[in-house]
Amino acid sequence: MKDKIEQLISESQKAVITSKEQLDAFKLKFLVKKGLVNQLVQDFKNLPSEEKKKWGKDLNIVKQKVESIFNAAQESLAGESENSEQENGLPGFYSELGSRHPISSVVEEMTDIFSRLGFSVATGPEIEDDWHNFSALNFADNHPARDMQDTFFVDKDIALRTHTSSVQVRLMEEGKLPIRSIMPGRVYRNEAISARSNCFFHQVEGLYIDKGVSFSDLKQTLYNFVQEFFGPNTKVRFRASYFPFTEPSAEMDIYLGTKTESDKRLTKGTGWLEILGCGMVDPNVLKNCKIDEEEYSGFAFGLGVDRIAMLKYGVKDLRTFFNSDKRFLNQFVNI
Repeated sequence: MKDKIEQLISESQKAVITSKEQLDAFKLKFLVKKGLVNQLVQDFKNLPSEEKKKWGKDLNIVKQKVESIFNAAQESLAGESENSEQENGLPGFYSELGSRHPISSVVEEMTDIFSRLGFSVATGPEIEDDWHNFSALNFADNHPARDMQDTFFVDKDIALRTHTSSVQVRLMEEGKLPIRSIMPGRVYRNEAISARSNCFFHQVEGLYIDKGVSFSDLKQTLYNFVQEFFGPNTKVRFRASYFPFTEPSAEMDIYLGTKTESDKRLTKGTGWLEILGCGMVDPNVLKNCKIDEEEYSGFAFGLGVDRIAMLKYGVKDLRTFFNSDKRFLNQFVNI
């Protein structure tokens, strides 16, 4: 770790930044999500606890030094540009560097993890018919999710999708087996807007269909995801649940503890927070998609991106992600 820190400091200090292009190149090399600083942070996360105590302070100093080099160069170039414009009598303007939205960053991180686990990425339409959104997924005609209180209907049998499970149906209908894919995307439900809920939100769902797939495969996949995303020492538990399209079904919780008032409120005093639903694909769903349920089995899962983003960044109000407040968004320039 010492060599990596010293090398990073040396490289950043040797950087020549005399133009906007060089400034952008510096940011791409050191400060974006896949830059050298974040790579060092990821290496730090894998260190034993004793090593983290030893190098945590030095890592923060490195980050501050690299950011200060960037900020100083940015201010210098802005000043030079202003002076040049004044000398030439041209009107001045300032164009801020954009950044990735925190929700997009979480989706990208999840996608990277599941890609390493062998999952491809699939997408589908946000306006869906009844078959792909409900019927093929084993929803009965009188299921509450079909009610106007939960679903935004465009027409009698057309609605804004309520989950990205509709993409799973489309994949299964193609008949190209085996399937191992995730489906990130925005979904819509007719719910009251509050600090913890919205009428639209984001999901990353997953589907694995092959011969001999078991519930233990599902658990190991989700264990691997949680350990990479939240850390190797994260405690998890599975609780029995119900979903029309999986049987058996479960919900997965992670343990946050109750040391802080924030954790107590978030977990309702239990220390546990639900992050996803999952289960084995119901044989009726396979049959609806013309897959031989005697020969093939599979599992599915769904993660709520917005809730995980709130947890990751310590955001207390879900609406903050979507009100376009630059004071909030500017905090995520370097993620």
